[in-house]
Amino acid sequence: MTLTREKILNNLSEIFRTRFEIENPGLDENLREAYEFDSIDAIELLVEIEKMLGVSLTQEEKKSAMNVRTINQICDYIESLNASG
Repeated sequence: MTLTREKILNNLSEIFRTRFEIENPGLDENLREAYEFDSIDAIELLVEIEKMLGVSLTQEEKKSAMNVRTINQICDYIESLNASG
C-alpha cells in the first residue's frame, strides 16, 4: 500500500486525537515540550505506526525513531520506512 504524505498526516492526526487526546498538533511543534509526549507515548505511537504500515519494526528502526520530535519528523520517518519496506 502506498502511503502519501497526506494520508500519513491524516492517520497521525487520528492517532494523536484518539490515543493521546492531542487535537491538531502543529507540524513543527516539539511534542515533548508542547504536549509532554514521553517515551511511553512514543512506544505506543510506534505500535500505531506498525499497524499503519502493516509490518513489525526492527529494533534498529525503532531506535532510529528516538530522536523524532515533531509531526513532520514522524512523517519523514514513516515515509522512509514505507520506501524501504
